[in-house]
Amino acid sequence: MGCCFSARVKAESPSRNVLNSSDGSKEEDGLSGLSSKVSITPSLPPPTPRTEGEILQSSNLKSFSYNELRIATRNFRPDSVVGEGGFGSVFKGWIDEQTLEPAKPRSGIVIAVKKLNQEGFQGHNEWLTEINYLGQLHHPNLVKLIGYCLENDHRLLVYEFLTKGSLDNHLFRRASHVEPLSWSIRMKVALDAAKGLAYLHSDEVKVIYRDFKTSNILLDSNYNAKLSDFGLAKDGPAGDKSYVSTRVMGTYGYAAPEYMATGHLTKKSDIYSFGVVLLEILSGKRAVDKNRPTREHNLVEWAKPYLSSKRRIFQVMDARIEGKYRVREAMKVANIAIQCLSVEPRFRPSMADVVRALEQLQGSDDTGGSSSSSSSGPKPQKTTSTSSASPLLA
Repeated sequence: MGCCFSARVKAESPSRNVLNSSDGSKEEDGLSGLSSKVSITPSLPPPTPRTEGEILQSSNLKSFSYNELRIATRNFRPDSVVGEGGFGSVFKGWIDEQTLEPAKPRSGIVIAVKKLNQEGFQGHNEWLTEINYLGQLHHPNLVKLIGYCLENDHRLLVYEFLTKGSLDNHLFRRASHVEPLSWSIRMKVALDAAKGLAYLHSDEVKVIYRDFKTSNILLDSNYNAKLSDFGLAKDGPAGDKSYVSTRVMGTYGYAAPEYMATGHLTKKSDIYSFGVVLLEILSGKRAVDKNRPTREHNLVEWAKPYLSSKRRIFQVMDARIEGKYRVREAMKVANIAIQCLSVEPRFRPSMADVVRALEQLQGSDDTGGSSSSSSSGPKPQKTTSTSSASPLLA
């Protein structure tokens, strides 16, 4: 769980104001949740701006040739596409585990290759930002970036392949063959994602993610959750400053209200986004959905009045897991969401507090309730927290 994040690039305000209403992305499995969102200009510190070459040289990543990735993905065949969006397309491929050379299909290790659309300076800056952060940050709950390709007009990124795809895909797909995530898995995913965000916010790293949403949370074969897509990430405020000033960018429905109003970005902005995702995990509903009745378009606005009532919380909870969780545990998770969604940023907990609260829930006798024997997927291992009781569970 180390960090070799020396001389990190500082991100200036993006050159344009973008707030995505949705991803509009195709997702099957692997790496997905793509969008073109950010423009980055190096700033101080370090004393001099980091050039593209300095970022690439310090990333400890493999530099792939375009031909190597063409072979690994079988010439970027259409049937190898596992995701697409504003940034470009993601292809499934194979490389040798030791040499990282291209391998035959179903041999070696599986990779996800994100191929940047060739037009647009905006996308190039996001590509470089991704390398800057994921090339130097390492944590079990961050997706692993293996390498990149920079050749002529080609910009590609090579990631580990996560077989279960995005949390978005599991929560919101309504198909007869898709079994809903069990309560225990939902809680495991929430804890994993919280740990990834807490790591970014730690004193050793001090990074604001700025795009926390279900399509950026990817799941491996054991439902371990990892954060992906760092194109909007920024270093936290330096010195005695309490926030970073930026243009408002991100995804509508997840962005904190004070950030949308002022452009002032803090760790508390991410915590609000976590509250939105936690509410999506509870309800199985998207943060924003114009297909719902008018008063239910915005999930947070609609659900908040129900979350603190034991009798009314059923109206928010995902009907597909009805009877497969304990109400008292659902109320505790709802209380965490309520605090993360506080309008006043100072009343939101830290992500470290959120992790402790979710760990205590997972380690308690409540977890899984009566559903553990009938729920699909693996049952997460219980975690025993040695810290004092979390105020979030009070």
